[in-house]
Amino acid sequence: MRKAFTAVAIAAAAGLALPAQAMADPAATPVPDGVPIDVLASFAPAIIGAAAGPQDVAGGPQAALLEQARAIVNSPGVPPELRSTLDRVITFLDGSGGGGPAIPDPSGPVISQFLYPTLGKGCISATADSVGTALAVPGPAHLPPPGPAAGQAGFVFTALGTAPATDDQPVPLTVSWINIDNQRGATQNLTNASRINPDGPATLSAIADTGPGRVLSVISGGLTTQPEGADRITCTFLPTIGMVQVG
Repeated sequence: MRKAFTAVAIAAAAGLALPAQAMADPAATPVPDGVPIDVLASFAPAIIGAAAGPQDVAGGPQAALLEQARAIVNSPGVPPELRSTLDRVITFLDGSGGGGPAIPDPSGPVISQFLYPTLGKGCISATADSVGTALAVPGPAHLPPPGPAAGQAGFVFTALGTAPATDDQPVPLTVSWINIDNQRGATQNLTNASRINPDGPATLSAIADTGPGRVLSVISGGLTTQPEGADRITCTFLPTIGMVQVG
């Protein structure tokens, strides 16, 4: 079971392209039944570390992870959904499928949902947790404001059911990203500067100068909100993982 979770997590998602309208309804992505989010989240640091390591060395970190994914794909009894996902993951990461999903004829920005929704304990109230959803948008696009340019990626995180985010975030929510084609990487704070959903739910964003290529990212950290007539709430979200092709 742990081996299967590892293979799914390394993929960081086949970066499914969704219409722009999906950004307006993050609740459309539920928490998967029976999936232990903490197990998936525990792999996030290793995934980023492997992607940041030397990729042109035989037996390097990414090669080992891809071989593990291939072994699972070729194992008997693998569910068709998992097999299909891992096939897309392998071709995305090793470039054999052209480096990522094809960009459709756009009526809005291409949106890559992160691999799984995440959870924030006590983010709505002392007894109510929040589901967090994240997505990435390759530039050029208008979302998130002011919009990523070519060679940039925008990241948006929404904490469902929460009060509005405060302008200052004492325990920041961050996105750590690595472009596995040019080895550019950074960790950036997501902020309230774009004023997305100013009345809630809390939505933070960032724009990264990734350069063109396949970008693997992890979002995690804290969130501070201000419920009306109540004290501020600061909570923490488990890591969630995504991948997007930047042109």
